[in-house]
Amino acid sequence: MTPILELRGLQKAFGAVTVADSQSWALAPGEALGVLGPNGAGKTSMFNLVTGTLPADGGQILLNGRDIMPWPAARRCRAGIARSFQVPQPFGGMTIFENTFVAATQGARLSGSAAEDLCLDVLNRTSLLPKANVLAGGLTLLERKRLELARAMCAQPSVILLDEIAGGLTEHECKSLIETIMGLRETGVSIVWIEHVVHALLAVVDRLLVIDFGKKIAEGEPEAIMQSPEVREIYLGIEADV
Repeated sequence: MTPILELRGLQKAFGAVTVADSQSWALAPGEALGVLGPNGAGKTSMFNLVTGTLPADGGQILLNGRDIMPWPAARRCRAGIARSFQVPQPFGGMTIFENTFVAATQGARLSGSAAEDLCLDVLNRTSLLPKANVLAGGLTLLERKRLELARAMCAQPSVILLDEIAGGLTEHECKSLIETIMGLRETGVSIVWIEHVVHALLAVVDRLLVIDFGKKIAEGEPEAIMQSPEVREIYLGIEADV
């Protein structure tokens, strides 16, 4: 089976600082891959490389077997790659519905009632429908995190990249968000999820990828990865509720 997303020898450095060191991994259709690594490991930079907001120095990024390295960010989004941001970035002066409508029309290339129907369905699935006409600038953190997810979903992607979407939430809020993401998995979309809230990650993902200084150091079944001495060393002093 052809991976839906694959990185082959991806390279990126800022002077002496390497954020992607010959990084290679693949994502199967419908799979959820969790990404772990300490702060500064290059996790968000990896997302920026995949989405095209950061140019790579070398290697390949393949979507459904096709090299998308020459493509600009907008084309990658329309081809099926959407993301959330670690710090939510809504259009604060627009309503929740208007935020998702932008994603549906610009990302999914829908118009009229088709775009509206998609937005309403996604807002319902992300528990934001009752606040569809509320300005995004006045949302709580959980609501902003949900809006990040909703906007990504409205682009109708085949791959969603989640960047620490559970960060800063209470345990109750985190549990609610996990349920939403698990529901998203049922639609068949593939997920790559960077997260420091390890128990949230383990509730959803099929495999774990661990990177440090831009280099892949471990990849495999979650239980085996969490027992790895190398992974434990990286997270020394970080308490993980698993």
